[in-house]
Amino acid sequence: IALPPNFALAAMAEDDQPKKRTFRKYSYRGIDLDKLLDMSNQDLMELFKARQRRKFSRGIKRKPITVLKKLRKAKRETAYGEKPEAVKTHLRNMVIVPEMIGSVVGVYNGKQYINVEIKPEMIGHYTGEFSITY
Repeated sequence: IALPPNFALAAMAEDDQPKKRTFRKYSYRGIDLDKLLDMSNQDLMELFKARQRRKFSRGIKRKPITVLKKLRKAKRETAYGEKPEAVKTHLRNMVIVPEMIGSVVGVYNGKQYINVEIKPEMIGHYTGEFSITY
């Protein structure tokens, strides 16, 4: 196999500069994260799967709203670059929405609270899916 004469030079030039690590921009069903955060509950509902859509269409109850308020408060009170205080809850059936990203939720599994840090990939899932029961 004959290599082109400038092959060795090209290989050496690549080694000189360190590779820049590019992070994949997260998108949920083709819509990127910053747009998801700006969406209303109605628009967001249309992106969810049928079961989650049904839950939202039947109305958001008092308990999940309270947990969201506590999560907002915990997020507000933390310094930049730190993880917020965990908010304990028994609500395993709560759908994770974009607003919750970056928060820490202590989900009860029947015996203890398991801290779950909410990441963008978790949108549309239930909190109970990340806290294995006994």
